Amino acid sequence: MNIIKIKDRQELDRRTPSMPWYVEKFIGYKLPDLSPSSLLEYVRDYEIFFSWLMAEGLAQGPAIRDVQLEELERLHMDSIDNFKMFLATSREHSNSRTTITRKLSSLRSLFHYLSQIAEDDQFYPLLKRNVMAKVSIKRTSKPKDTAAKLEGKLLQEQEIDEFIRFINEDYAAEVAGNKQALYAYTHNRVRDTCIISLILNSGIRVSELINMNVDDIDLKKKLIYVYRKGNNDDTFKTPVYFRQEATREIQQYLSMRDTHYKAPKREKALFLAIANGKKEGSRMTKRAIQEMVIKYAKRFGKPYLSVHKLRHSFATDYYLRNDLYKTQEQLGHASPDTTQIYAHLTDKTMSEAIDK
Repeated sequence: MNIIKIKDRQELDRRTPSMPWYVEKFIGYKLPDLSPSSLLEYVRDYEIFFSWLMAEGLAQGPAIRDVQLEELERLHMDSIDNFKMFLATSREHSNSRTTITRKLSSLRSLFHYLSQIAEDDQFYPLLKRNVMAKVSIKRTSKPKDTAAKLEGKLLQEQEIDEFIRFINEDYAAEVAGNKQALYAYTHNRVRDTCIISLILNSGIRVSELINMNVDDIDLKKKLIYVYRKGNNDDTFKTPVYFRQEATREIQQYLSMRDTHYKAPKREKALFLAIANGKKEGSRMTKRAIQEMVIKYAKRFGKPYLSVHKLRHSFATDYYLRNDLYKTQEQLGHASPDTTQIYAHLTDKTMSEAIDK
């Protein structure tokens, strides 16, 4: 059971009825092929676009679900350019170039479906004119560019072990004068060390981490079983190896999970937290893990670290010892193009090693 997908499917079902009928038709068409999480992002993008159309007088409304197909057909390229400017400059919706590209891709998918796939009763396309077909969407960054942005912002070689040791042993001295922070650290030290060690020794995503259950770990084979991103089959978990270095931290956490976090028998989640006002532990959230990593990273002197940069740190270290395709498989990348980031990063890492 993929907890994230279940929640996103519920949210998707809640928000889709507020969309125009043709968007509901599009979501139904895409549902067998795309995850609820991806489709929920589509719906959020369409909410912004349709709201902007009404605010600009390009659609009458009065509600999003009332935006007509004819109003989409009358859109000019100037309108799309103005929408791009709105996304880039609006305080509420200020977005990076990558995010703007993604939102435009969402619109292109919808317009393509309406003009090329969906038909009316007379077998004519639902959308007679597709302005989004004229929009050129360029790849916003190449692997080399992404690698350049990551340079100096990852843990390298011995720093991986140093960061794990810092969380397990040295952080207490950093918060010795703060009783509340010290208590929280003492209570969660073993769990937090296990989480960081598992990411840095397997490269799994935070979404994969929070979905893990206790029975998803095989210590003998050094395997964890996770729902991979992009895999829409909830009946299958992908086996992912972790390094021997993470075994001790996992064993320590498993030995105290039930009693320390007062885990009810029905709770299968691997990583637990006891929320304020609660007596029993429940599955940790994505946000809690992200904030936990940032907290330790700041004290470690690496404030730019995040969960995803820990994954990048593992990947760079792993690629130094393996080839591109093994790294792609370990990280669960759909395309080797994504994995090429680490080829560029390791070029820099190896040149620094030679200088040392």
